[in-house]
Amino acid sequence: MMGNVKMGKQQLKGKDFLKLIDYTQDEINYLLELADELKTLQKGGKSTQPLKGKTLGMIFEKSSTRTRVSFETGIFQLGGHGIFLSTQDIQMGRGETIADTAQVLSGYLDGIMIRTFAQETVEELAAYASIPVINGLTDLYHPCQVLADLQTIKEVKGKLAGIKLVYIGDGNNMAHSLMIGAAKMGMDLTIVSPKNYQPLQEVTEQALQISSDHGAKITVTDEPQTACEDADVIYTDVWASMGQEQEQAERELAFKGYQVNEALLAVAKPDVTFMHCLPAHRGEEVSAAVIDGKHSVVFQQAENRLHAQKALMVALMGDAE
Repeated sequence: MMGNVKMGKQQLKGKDFLKLIDYTQDEINYLLELADELKTLQKGGKSTQPLKGKTLGMIFEKSSTRTRVSFETGIFQLGGHGIFLSTQDIQMGRGETIADTAQVLSGYLDGIMIRTFAQETVEELAAYASIPVINGLTDLYHPCQVLADLQTIKEVKGKLAGIKLVYIGDGNNMAHSLMIGAAKMGMDLTIVSPKNYQPLQEVTEQALQISSDHGAKITVTDEPQTACEDADVIYTDVWASMGQEQEQAERELAFKGYQVNEALLAVAKPDVTFMHCLPAHRGEEVSAAVIDGKHSVVFQQAENRLHAQKALMVALMGDAE
């Protein structure tokens, strides 16, 4: 059913997906291979339903376009069913404990995806659930997005190890997960953020420690022009994430000079690829000419959320072969 890729190859059934640091390079490579195979099957008009009869509960404390649609479509294409649960729909929003919610949902579902604020919420949910828990986003990490990003870079560049990736913007959940992902996969990543908006020191230190084992190079700087020299991939994100709207004006001042535009792309490699996790604010963190130009793969990247997450659900919720 799944070609040459064995669903149980990495023994991931039942495992949580809370942050990339919990996964080995081999496990990440396995998920990327599975994502490629599932994408090829879909593009070829072939269906596979390894999750027939399985149900994914999707808890949203933060609203979303890509996360909701990709997970809900993905579980459907795999033969299963997704249930959208906002905090208004479940008792967790009215004071039921996370521990109680986890144990109740474990009796009904085969997996839980949660998109929320605190990483601690996801960790506690996973601690009390007896089914896999997937982190759809927290303020600290966005591992599902980076899994799709790695798939996209591999598709476009043909490899991950040795790729020079530059992330320009807020040292947020995207920067944190990109650092861990790049370190695990042997990539050369430079995070470029204003001094008061750089990634958490704790996460940076973890990434540096991991990088030494995988031949990766992780750098944090506040100088975009130098960082982008000979870059293979340039990546950015919004300056003010969800929940930071009140800081918009302050952040616009702090990030002046950090826009990804034609001048910045000019110092990178001629075949540089531009990426953005979306939604994008044209004219702020990126110029319209760049995001809508020939170097941009943002919609290929967005589509790969579907394929990468399908691989994740098959690996964690499927019946191993």
